[in-house]
Amino acid sequence: MEKDLQVVGFRIGNETFGVRIGSVREIVRVPEITAVPSAPETVEGVINLRGKIIPVMDLRKRFGQSDVQPDKKNRILVVELENKLVGLIVNAASEVLKIAPSEIEAPGSLFAEGESSYGTGVGKLKGRLIILLDIAKLLHRPEFKRFEEAAELVGAAK
Repeated sequence: MEKDLQVVGFRIGNETFGVRIGSVREIVRVPEITAVPSAPETVEGVINLRGKIIPVMDLRKRFGQSDVQPDKKNRILVVELENKLVGLIVNAASEVLKIAPSEIEAPGSLFAEGESSYGTGVGKLKGRLIILLDIAKLLHRPEFKRFEEAAELVGAAK
C-alpha cells in the first residue's frame, strides 16, 4: 500500500498550494526584511534568521498576484534547496496535509506552457484542490541565481 503524500499547505490568493514536507525547514512570521539593491522584482530582500542570512522571495508576486498587502497571517516558508535556505512569502501557511496517491492527478494541461515544469500535480482532499509544487523546479531559474548572489552580497556586507 502506497503511503500518503505529506505536504505543507499554504495559500496564495484564494488557491491552496502544497510542497513536500521534506523540503520545508520551518514556517516563521514575516520579520523585518532588508531590501537588496537591484534584486529581481520577486525578491523582497533578506532576513536574519537566528544568525543566518536567508534570501526571501515573494511567492505571491512570483505567481502574478499584483495587489500584495502585508497581513498578520502572512508567513515565510523556509525551504532548503541544494543545502541553502530560502524564504518564500505566502498569504498564510496552514497545516500539514496528507493526500492519498489515488487522489493526485497529473498536472497535464493545467499549467501554462513553461510554467508546468514546477507543478507536480493536483491533490484532492475533502472537496478542496491543492496544487502541488516542486520547490526545486520553481526556484531553478535565472532569477534564483541572481537571488543567491544578492543574498551573498548582503551577507558579506554584514
